[in-house]
Amino acid sequence: MDSRRKSARLTGWYVISLRPVGQHAAPRRAAAAHGARLFACSPLRLAAVPDDGALAAALAAPRVIFTSPAAVRFAAAQARLGPRAGARWYAVGAGTAAALRRAGVAGVMAPTRMDSEGLLALPGLDSVAGLDVGLVTAPGGRGTIAATLTRRGARVRVARVYRREAVRLTAATRARLAALPPPRAVLVSSGEAFAGFWSQLDARQQRTLATAVFVASSERLAAMLRGHGLRRVLVADSARPRALLERLAAHAATTAFG
Repeated sequence: MDSRRKSARLTGWYVISLRPVGQHAAPRRAAAAHGARLFACSPLRLAAVPDDGALAAALAAPRVIFTSPAAVRFAAAQARLGPRAGARWYAVGAGTAAALRRAGVAGVMAPTRMDSEGLLALPGLDSVAGLDVGLVTAPGGRGTIAATLTRRGARVRVARVYRREAVRLTAATRARLAALPPPRAVLVSSGEAFAGFWSQLDARQQRTLATAVFVASSERLAAMLRGHGLRRVLVADSARPRALLERLAAHAATTAFG
């Protein structure tokens, strides 16, 4: 397949992004690379949490984990990030690892399986009894990581550097969403974002959108989508927009009508 044919695999598709306010640039580029049009629909926005000293304690730990690119961005606005003797830095996925490298942290470890379970299987996080482990995150996120590390005997130093705030979808946004012609796809990389989005649709809008393809960034999110009665669910390799769009494009290449 030549590059021009590849770039047009999603021509005619509308891709719905549920990223937080101001975070749609990467999925827009990924959609455009495949010939699709992106509809930005943000049920959340991100806001900084004032530093109460928890970040310094987390960054001083011999193991430091970041759970998202946003965690890196908000932490870097409060403290200098960089290499430190004896410290090991971990990221839950490739996007977070790239953000850490841009912030000046080299030698970041990230799992091939880009989720909490993959992270927790990395070397250095299996034997943490008696160690401090810093966890830089947001309220309500990645609870599995802290709970598992605590069971392994670690003292988890949690720094919640940002929070997610709900955004009301306007009537105009919901009307435009309902009017999008098929084929359509919804990118789902956050259970909280999906819940905030889906709960704002009325029953008719939900039935209409249920015919779309939903692209989940993990098996856990795919199971959640199926639990809402959605049947056209795909699972991508990661939450990176490029991976989500590649999975959708592979599906479209083998399905005549999306």
